[in-house]
Amino acid sequence: MMPRMARLLIEDGCYHIVTRGIRKIRSFIDDSDYQKYLKLLLKYKKKFHFKLYGWCLMPNHPHLIISSNNLSKVMHAINFSYAQYFNYKYNKVGYLWQNRFKSYVVNKDKYLLNLITYIEYNPVKAKIVTTPEDYKWSSYRARVLGEDSLGLLDPLEL
Repeated sequence: MMPRMARLLIEDGCYHIVTRGIRKIRSFIDDSDYQKYLKLLLKYKKKFHFKLYGWCLMPNHPHLIISSNNLSKVMHAINFSYAQYFNYKYNKVGYLWQNRFKSYVVNKDKYLLNLITYIEYNPVKAKIVTTPEDYKWSSYRARVLGEDSLGLLDPLEL
C-alpha cells in the first residue's frame, strides 16, 4: 500500500473543502446540528484567522471555501469538535467523517465566483429546495440577501 500524497498547501491559499460523512450517513440531522457547525466555523475563524468565502452544509457533507495558512489545523479543529458534539448528542461512537477532508486549490479569479455559485446551488441540484434562497444552510443568503447574523462571510478578494 502506498502512502497518501501530501496535501498541496500554498501561502495564503484558497481551498474548496469537502468533508463527507462516513458511509454516506447524515452529518446533520436537525437544525441545531447545522447551527452548531456554523458556530464552530465562527469559533475557529476567530482562533485561526481564516477567511470564509462560501459554504453549503448538505445533509451528509459540508462544502467550504476557505483561505488559510493553517488549513489542516483549521479543519482538524472543526471536524474533531463537530464529531465530538454529534457523537455525544446522538449517543454514537467512532468516526463521523469518511477519510480525511478533500481540499482543492482555488485561484482567486472568475473560477472562485463560479465555485461559490456551484456550491450554493447544490441543494437545488439535489432537489432539497427549488431556489438557493430557500436553503438556509449555505452562504447564498448571506452573500445575496445580506443575512449573515454570525458574520461568517468574508468579502471576496479577486
